[in-house]
Amino acid sequence: MSLTDLLHFTLWASCIEFVGALLLVGYVLGALFLLLRTRNILHAQRLVADGAIASLSFKLAGTLLKTIELRTWQQILMLCAILALRTILKRFFVWERMRLQRLQDQEKYA
Repeated sequence: MSLTDLLHFTLWASCIEFVGALLLVGYVLGALFLLLRTRNILHAQRLVADGAIASLSFKLAGTLLKTIELRTWQQILMLCAILALRTILKRFFVWERMRLQRLQDQEKYA
């Protein structure tokens, strides 16, 4: 694989990760707008959790695309650590979203 191909994959991976970051910023701004408009903090928190889940999916895709250029065991271990951390974070945000959904349902029916 040539250097040009590696740069091409790295550029695409960086673009995909950037889209993930933009998604998170968009969701946070949307949650702030919703919070100011409705004063419903549970709904705003759930919106941020949704954004974090979507953002982590894009970031994971970008990281996996970067695996094409892994050459040393140190790089492979670093990738494993990043994937583990992102998996743990994603599971946490899914759990948080479910918890917030239950709280919001309880408020609705109370």
